[in-house]
Amino acid sequence: MFLETMVVGPLGVNCYLVGDDTKRDVIVIDPGGDARKILDALAKRDLRVSAIVNTHAHFDHVGALTEIREATHAPFMLHADDVQLLAYAQQSAAMFGLAIPQPTPPEKLLQEGETITVNALSLRVLHTPGHTPGGICLLYDKYVFVGDTLFQGSIGRTDLPGGDYGTLMKSIGDKLFPLPDETIVYPGHGPATTMRDEKLLNPFLRPLMTGQWNV
Repeated sequence: MFLETMVVGPLGVNCYLVGDDTKRDVIVIDPGGDARKILDALAKRDLRVSAIVNTHAHFDHVGALTEIREATHAPFMLHADDVQLLAYAQQSAAMFGLAIPQPTPPEKLLQEGETITVNALSLRVLHTPGHTPGGICLLYDKYVFVGDTLFQGSIGRTDLPGGDYGTLMKSIGDKLFPLPDETIVYPGHGPATTMRDEKLLNPFLRPLMTGQWNV
C-alpha cells in the first residue's frame, strides 16, 4: 500500500493519500485544508486522484475539498447520512472565524459494506456513526482510516450536532473492536496507533474492555 500523510488546515487534520504500490492512482482521504500542499504532493509524485473520500463532513475535514475537486475532477464520496451536515460546512467554519468554500453535494453516496477500489487496493466502508451521523472508517487489510471515530488515547467528540456518545461507543465496539490487535489505526487527528494499544491503554474504551458497556 502506498500511503502519504499530511497534516493540513488550522485544526491539524490528517489528510491521507492512499493507493496501490505499483500504480499512480490514489484516493485522497479528508482534504481538510491547505489545498496547494495536497496538490503539490500529488504533482511531485505524478499521482492521479481516482476519488476523494471524506470520513465525515465537519468543516475542518472538507476545507480543501472544493479546490481538490476542481483541480483533479475526481468524484467526491461521502456517507449519505452526512450530506445534511456538509450543507452547513461553510457556516460552521464561520462560527470559528474561518472561511472555506461551501462544498457541493457528493457525486457518490456511500453505504456500509461497499468498497472503494483503486487498482489492486480496495477500501471497505464501515459506517461508524456517533461523532457524526454519517461517519465512516475505511478498512484495507490490517490498516484502518478512522476519521474522528477513534484517536490515540481518546475518542471523537459527541457534543456537536448529530453526535451521540452511546452510538459512538456501539460503533467502536461493533466495527473496530473485532479488528485484529495488530491493525494500524490512522485517525483524523494526531498520531497513528494500533487496536492493541487502544484496547489496553485508551481510558475511553475501558467500558468495552471490562464488559461494562453492552454493545
